[in-house]
Amino acid sequence: MKINMLFSNKNYCCASGYLLFFFGAWSLWWSFYAIWLKTKIGLTGEELGLLYSVNQFFSMIFMIGYGILQDKLGVKKRLIWLMGIILILSGPFLIYIYEPLLSTHFMAGMFLGAIFFGLGFLAGCGLIESFVEKLSRMFSFEFGTARLWGSVGYAVGTFVGGIFFSINPHINFWCVSALGLCFLLINIISPSSTSSATTQQSNDVNFHDFMTIFKDKQFWLFVLFVVGTWSFYNIYDQQMFPVFYAGLFDNPDVGSRVYGYLNSFQVILEGAGMALVPFLINRIGPKYSLILGGVIMTCRILGSALFTDVYVISFIKMLHAIEVPLFVLSVFKFSIANFDKRLSSTIYLVGFNIAGSLGIILLSLPIGRLFDKVGYHSIFFIISSAVAAMVLLGLLTLSKKRQPSAPPLPVEGA
Repeated sequence: MKINMLFSNKNYCCASGYLLFFFGAWSLWWSFYAIWLKTKIGLTGEELGLLYSVNQFFSMIFMIGYGILQDKLGVKKRLIWLMGIILILSGPFLIYIYEPLLSTHFMAGMFLGAIFFGLGFLAGCGLIESFVEKLSRMFSFEFGTARLWGSVGYAVGTFVGGIFFSINPHINFWCVSALGLCFLLINIISPSSTSSATTQQSNDVNFHDFMTIFKDKQFWLFVLFVVGTWSFYNIYDQQMFPVFYAGLFDNPDVGSRVYGYLNSFQVILEGAGMALVPFLINRIGPKYSLILGGVIMTCRILGSALFTDVYVISFIKMLHAIEVPLFVLSVFKFSIANFDKRLSSTIYLVGFNIAGSLGIILLSLPIGRLFDKVGYHSIFFIISSAVAAMVLLGLLTLSKKRQPSAPPLPVEGA
């Protein structure tokens, strides 16, 4: 009955469609990005770390603008149109501009790609998620039940992408553009921008409201926790693990294909987690859910350092399916419980995504250099130790609040 009620909610269906097609398009190239850069383009570990750092730097700049603008727009779709256009242009950009420039003029390709991907996928991911989270509160559905469709899209994209990538990566890139058309179609039929609920919503946030967040000590403790856990974990998961896993096979092409299958299965489990994890978070609270997510991160990274058997490593990767829903959904609930919920996009994009990006900017290059010297297993030990230390600090400092903060009362005469 509840499932029927969900699918009778057109706003829920459109919100799910946004996430399905965005994450599907993203996974078609992002899941194989590090493998493509290392094996097809031929980048070194240091170049890969530098490229990721520059990507994250530009995405951080765009996230600030996206967060502020979307909090002022509420659930209006102006920025969502921009995302659709970028998705459609991704295929031609990757094939005809980005790949040739990286091979012949690395610095030019790196900076141009950082602007394009920062404006689109890397900053757009948080924008789409925070936009859907606003829709979920306005139109009465659980964010996790919509976010699971993002995981489904990512799983299908990775599964199909693994097959296409072993044939020709350009097939993946054209499929990204095709899904961009589907994304724009969802935006055309979505009713949110013209609904009465939207026009009645007050988005009179001002500069003082935004500055209040940055004066809050708990916000900076939250940011520190994100940098020390999520940033390290993403360097491990995005820059190192795909190549590490493919290297466990005698034929790297076979490894890339198996990785695609494994990633698809993991993301399917992740989607189920998106629907189920909110019950756990509501029971133990946002703080302890974040701590539990950090513990799972540590276990996965440490497991990669301790084992070399492909079956054991494959099993360890499945921990990602628990950790991502737990961490991402806890971030939203922690933000709403501790800060002004009208600023949810800014808090999510700045406090979570930008903090994570800043950590990647600062850490990718030195970790890449260290990796070139010590190899996978030693660097995995180092990363897991750093994450474990930050989990302990978060346990001691993060707020235990569970209930949303009351919005500030209007000032008379203002």
